[in-house]
Amino acid sequence: MIRSRLPALALALTALGCTGAAQPAQLTPSPTASPATSPTPEASPTQSDGTLQILAYRGYAEYGGISPQANWTGTFEKATGCRLARIDTVQTPEEMSARLRTRAYDLVAAGPVVAAEMIEAGQVQAIDTDRVEGYDDIPERLRDLLTVGDTVYGVPFLWGYHEFLYDTRRTTGGDLADVFGSDRVMLRDSPLTLADAALAGGAADPFELDAEQLEEAAGRLAAPEERTLWANQLDLVKGFATGSVDYGQATPHLRELLVKARLPVKAVSARKVTGWADSWLLGAGVTATDCAYRWLGRMIEPGTQRDAAAWNGLAPANTKACKGRARSVCEAYGATRSHRLDRVVFATRPPGDCLPPKGECTDYAAWSQRWRELIE
Repeated sequence: MIRSRLPALALALTALGCTGAAQPAQLTPSPTASPATSPTPEASPTQSDGTLQILAYRGYAEYGGISPQANWTGTFEKATGCRLARIDTVQTPEEMSARLRTRAYDLVAAGPVVAAEMIEAGQVQAIDTDRVEGYDDIPERLRDLLTVGDTVYGVPFLWGYHEFLYDTRRTTGGDLADVFGSDRVMLRDSPLTLADAALAGGAADPFELDAEQLEEAAGRLAAPEERTLWANQLDLVKGFATGSVDYGQATPHLRELLVKARLPVKAVSARKVTGWADSWLLGAGVTATDCAYRWLGRMIEPGTQRDAAAWNGLAPANTKACKGRARSVCEAYGATRSHRLDRVVFATRPPGDCLPPKGECTDYAAWSQRWRELIE
C-alpha cells in the first residue's frame, strides 16, 4: 500500500527564495480525471449574444488577469468586443469533471483524459483550424494529440512533462528502475503514474498496456509502504527541503526553481518521459462561433502564450512565444528543440483496445481501479 500525503502544506516557493513561480497546483493540471458525463446541450449556453462561458484550470483564464503578467483575458474583451459572461476555474481534473457533469460551457481547457471523455460523450464539436489564426505555428506533434482521423477537436495551449528528481546528497541518481526501487520516493497521485512505472520496465508505449503489463507496472508501485504521493507540488518541495525524500516526480520548471533555491537536486537520466498537453475545446452546442474562434486564436498568439507559460510554469504550444519572460520556461522544457519534444510520450486516456501485435489493452477504468487498490 502507498501512503498518501494529500493536504496542501503552507510552504510557498517564495519562502525558498523563488519569485514569479506558478502555484504548484497549476503545474500539473492534466494527467487524470473521472469521466465527464454531462448531457450535450441543444444550444450554446450563450446563444448568440457575443458572450462566452469558459471552464479552465486556475491561471489559464481569470477575468481581468491574476497578476500584471497574466492579463490576457481582460485585453481579449477590449480587442474583440466579445464578453466573458462566466469563467469557472478549477485546480484538478476531478474538479473539472464534476463541473462538466452539472453544466455545459462554450470553451473548456482540458487535459488528455478529460478531453477524451468529452469527445467520446459528444460534448465537443470539430474545430475548423482555418479559422484559428496561428494554428500552423503549433508543432505537428502537439496538433495531432486531439486529432481523430482528419477531425481536429482541440487547440493545444500549454504542455509539460514529468521527470524524476533526486537529492544529490543522498543518492547518485541511477535510472528509472532505481527510482521505483526506492522507498524514499514521492510520486504524483494519478492513475497515469502507472505509465511511468511501465517506462521503468521498458514499455515501448506506456499508455497502451495489456493486462499483464499493467499488473507488472502496478507491481513496481506496490511496495514498500513508505512511498508517498503528492497532489500539490508544495508537498514535494517540502520533501526535498526537509530531506525526507530521495526521489520525487516533478516538472522541469519546478526543478529549476528548486535549483535557484539552492536545493541540491538533479534529474534522473531517462530515454523517455511521460508528458501531457492541455488544449482548448469547443462545446458541442455552440452555434454562434465567432467569439469562440477569436478566443482560440488569442490563446495561441505569441503574446498570450508568453504570459501564460511564464505564469503557469508550463511550455507554450506556440514556440514563437519563447522570448522574454517565457524564455527560461521554454529552456527548461526544451520547447524549441525538436529532439527534446521527441522523447516525450504524451498522455492519452488508456484505450480499451490496441492495434496488433499487442492485441487488447486495458482501458482507463482498469487503470483507475488498479490505482485505487494500490493507495487504499
